[in-house]
Amino acid sequence: MAAALALRCLSRARPAPRYPPVQLPWAPRRGYRLSPADDELYQRTHISLLQHESPHAMYIDCYNSRGFTVNGNRVFGPCALLPHSVLQWNVGCHQDITEESFSLFWMLEPRIEIVVVGTGDRTERLQFQVLRAMRERGIAVEVQDTPNACATFNFLCHEGRVTGAALIPPPGGTSLLSLGQVAE
Repeated sequence: MAAALALRCLSRARPAPRYPPVQLPWAPRRGYRLSPADDELYQRTHISLLQHESPHAMYIDCYNSRGFTVNGNRVFGPCALLPHSVLQWNVGCHQDITEESFSLFWMLEPRIEIVVVGTGDRTERLQFQVLRAMRERGIAVEVQDTPNACATFNFLCHEGRVTGAALIPPPGGTSLLSLGQVAE
């Protein structure tokens, strides 16, 4: 047994034979090796962003009787806010809201969890068929006056919820203050 142990130790102590590496004609060759000085050059790379993007941040900056400002973009008249886009919405008042006008909210992927509806300067009741159609598709609907709908939409987006909004501008002259105006 001692002889077997001694034989194992001797075989481990002997270096394995080294064969020269085989150069295959079709194998890619690395013609340039990076040195530490090259690494310093690559650390000085400068990137210029043309547009700062926030994939989950859609915020209503302000509103008035003519429309809305969303992420710095001005939208005139009623608008539909989707997770990554703003669309003009072809409704004049809360009575014009139909199942067809809400169809854009259930056609999207990822599926919208909740749609916040702003009906102007006061909360109005939507048609029962419209609310039922949204509920059947698994989308919650929150109907509020436009000032509260804007605040609710901003809050839900800040929480990271997949939220849509359907907003009709209020006829009054009220306005939601943007963060820049609050700082002044």
